[in-house]
Amino acid sequence: MSAIYPSLTRRLVLETPEQTSDGAGGFTTQWVALGELWAEVKRASGRDKASEFASITSAQYRITVRAAPTGQPSRPRAEQRFREGPRVFLIRAVTEADVGNRYLTCFAEEEVSQ
Repeated sequence: MSAIYPSLTRRLVLETPEQTSDGAGGFTTQWVALGELWAEVKRASGRDKASEFASITSAQYRITVRAAPTGQPSRPRAEQRFREGPRVFLIRAVTEADVGNRYLTCFAEEEVSQ
């Protein structure tokens, strides 16, 4: 039985949030790039949310990347995000994708205002 390997054809930037003081007693969040990862991006599901001010489309994705050891900056974590140009994928959860721990599956969400 042959193994099925993901097609890592999309280059994504892994970003992590950093809080900095806003000078008025609060904080602002800035996103800092940790590096680039090659990934396979597959859409899992989607939905539309409407309010009186805007319509938001939310899509769920399964993003597969090569595994990195726990604690390494190149290993994605929940609450980080991937960026591909103007597109942003917020990582909700990360798990091993295969028995040999060669790949990780990141469950991510993309929101787009309409």
